[in-house]
This record gives sequence, C-alpha cells and structure tokens, in this order.
Amino acid sequence: MIAPVMFKMLLPLACTWAEEQETMILRDGVPLTAKLLADARAIGVKQPERVRLRVVEEVPMPTNPLLKSAAEETGLLSPLTAGLTLRYGIFIRADCWGDRRLVAHELVHTMQYERMGGFAPFLEQYLQECLTLGYPNGELEQEARRVEKNYE
Repeated sequence: MIAPVMFKMLLPLACTWAEEQETMILRDGVPLTAKLLADARAIGVKQPERVRLRVVEEVPMPTNPLLKSAAEETGLLSPLTAGLTLRYGIFIRADCWGDRRLVAHELVHTMQYERMGGFAPFLEQYLQECLTLGYPNGELEQEARRVEKNYE
C-alpha cells in the first residue's frame, strides 16, 4: 500500500509522465475510425477528433524509479495491461488492436478526463480509488465497465 504522503509526492510525477506519454501518442498514433468517432460522441467525448490510438507490444512503464515501483507494487500497470488512456492519447496492446469494446472503455476515461478538467484531477481520483477500493472497484473504472458493455 502507498502511504498518503507518498501518494502526494507521486501524483505530480504521474501527471508529468502521463502528459509526456500523451504527447508521444498524439504525435505517433492514429485517429479514430468513423465508427469509433461515432462511439466516442455517443459516450460523451467532447473532442473526439483529438483522440489518437497507438498500438504497442506492451503498455510502457514509467522510467522514474519511484513511479515505476509504485505502478508495479499496486498492479496498476503490467505486461497484461490491455489499454491505457492518457487523456486524448490511448495505448492499445497489439494483441487487443481492433477490440471495439476495449476502445469504448478507454474512451470513457477520455470523457472522464474532459469532465474532470485534465490530468491532475482525473489521476488523483482514479489512482486514489484504485489504492483505497482496489482495481477495478472505483467509481471511474466501474463507469467505464458499465459503458463498455454496450459495444462489441
């Protein structure tokens, strides 16, 4: 478990890492297809044209030793992570590419970033929920799981 003092220290590092990853995904990723754009609009993403998907063999781990250790310790990131949303940038693991339900799930997180006002408010709530309630029991993750059921 991560102590509250450590969480407060790690949150700015997580936000910086997330912003850096989003920049890379927006640069190298691909835009949503017409069908996925329609899904994003239906889900409530305000700016779906900004979203980019980037295929990866594995969702990357942070390089900062403290952040990497926290991600591993909590299980929030692992080689099994299928997708990761960093606002408008979404990593999709290669063997999950084309999984509409997964993309819909990740688009819910994009909508949550928009609704909450960016990296810091979203990551603070999402990570706090994961640490206190356990993944996937938090409100934000449960919302994404409810919505993804509408997509095949």
